[in-house]
Amino acid sequence: MAGEADGPFKRVLVPVLLPEKCYDQLFVQWDLLHVPCLKILLSKGLGLGIVAGSLLVKLPQIFKILGAKSAEGLSLQSVMLELTALTGTVVYSITNNFPFSSWGEALFLTLQTIAICFLVMHYRGETVKGIAFLACYAMLLLALLSPLTPLAVVTLLQASNVPAVVVGKLLQAATNYHNGHTGQLSAITVFMLFGGSLARIFTSVQETGDPLMAGVFVVSSLCNGLIAAQVLFYWNAKPPHKQKKEQ
Repeated sequence: MAGEADGPFKRVLVPVLLPEKCYDQLFVQWDLLHVPCLKILLSKGLGLGIVAGSLLVKLPQIFKILGAKSAEGLSLQSVMLELTALTGTVVYSITNNFPFSSWGEALFLTLQTIAICFLVMHYRGETVKGIAFLACYAMLLLALLSPLTPLAVVTLLQASNVPAVVVGKLLQAATNYHNGHTGQLSAITVFMLFGGSLARIFTSVQETGDPLMAGVFVVSSLCNGLIAAQVLFYWNAKPPHKQKKEQ
């Protein structure tokens, strides 16, 4: 009877969250303090949680732009550089066959960032340019995922994530500082990105063992932390045109 009851529970955990040997260690032998298996369980659970959460991370930003019918305060260059970094992570992870739980959020964030890029262009009166951008990006992504693309090129793209993340976030930080407010930047999105990048440092080390992946998330956490600090600093600041309406 115990074995029958154990079946569905085991099918849920193995191999999604645990290898079978760790399942036996934790739930058959009841060695609940087995550190290596607990680290695997924490990493897998955290990774899948980040992937699931990534479906919603940038939606507040998208809805805020759509609701205001404006992309004021968003740096297009910053968004483009973030898209470059996310694309590098997706292509590098697929090429190296990393577990989806260790990079899946990058795929969903990429799709949402593409939408934000288009919306920024659209509300700047550059809709045709935005459509052309979408077409060019799709072709570039297909080329990067093609077996014809050398591994060295994919690795170089991932290595370029660090300067792309740093420059992109610094551009957004400079825009915020210059404006004296964060405009249509979504606080929810900023804080979720900061928390997710922090958690990814642990999961990337645990699941991939790739120092390049871990390094990117360390840098990303620092940069996201800077933007989060600005959101808090400018919390009550409003764009000049809004202030005029209230006077």
